Amino acid sequence: MNLGVSVASPFGRVGKATFFFGQLLLACPRALRRPRLIVREIYKAGVLSMVLIVTTGMLVGMVLALQAYRVLSLFGAHEEVGNFIAFGVLRDLGPVLTALLFAGRSGTATASGIGLMNATNQMFALEMMSVDPIEFVLAPRFIAGIVALPLLSAIFSVMAIGAAGGYFMSTFVIGLDGDIYWERIHAALVPLDVYQSMIKSLVFAVAVSWIAVYEGYIAPANASGVARSVTNTAIISSIAVLALDLLLSMLMN
Repeated sequence: MNLGVSVASPFGRVGKATFFFGQLLLACPRALRRPRLIVREIYKAGVLSMVLIVTTGMLVGMVLALQAYRVLSLFGAHEEVGNFIAFGVLRDLGPVLTALLFAGRSGTATASGIGLMNATNQMFALEMMSVDPIEFVLAPRFIAGIVALPLLSAIFSVMAIGAAGGYFMSTFVIGLDGDIYWERIHAALVPLDVYQSMIKSLVFAVAVSWIAVYEGYIAPANASGVARSVTNTAIISSIAVLALDLLLSMLMN
């Protein structure tokens, strides 16, 4: 009996999360009628994450430039540093690292905020006033995450590849020619690389936002329940992003 419960429980949780996802999608068109709520949530999820994304993008670009130069120099291909950085950032590192950072910062904040509303009976108060909490509270946060994460991913990629990241390290520290840096990038990258980066970012945004609002919504109405929802959001989102990245990479290649 205990074995059956332990096996059925994960499947039951996935089923509930899928049903919740359907409710969330149905509530999104109605939530769009409240643009102020969505804009406010985009500010919280996106604008307040800018410093983290910009700083991390710069540092990742610099590290990639150093490591790429070290490896490519062994084969006399040090001029391909720009191509290496741009390809790696656009195809994988940009969307993946942005999604992980977004989950750790905005995703957990969303889960804790919704969980706290549960703990203080604010969700129950909305239902008593005939206000759908999914439409009024959850859907705006879900939409905001879908909008914010792809934009943050684009900013991350620009900072990693551009003048403040990989370009700065390649030209001013390593000493490569700046014109060759950009020339190699333009010659190697195609629009498909950008499209794939955008698709990955959008898929990650849906997954992370869904997990964050769901974990906050089902959190027990106490302090430990809110803390557990934050932990679950960070762990499940990270695993989901990496698993989806593998799946999408296999499909796109």
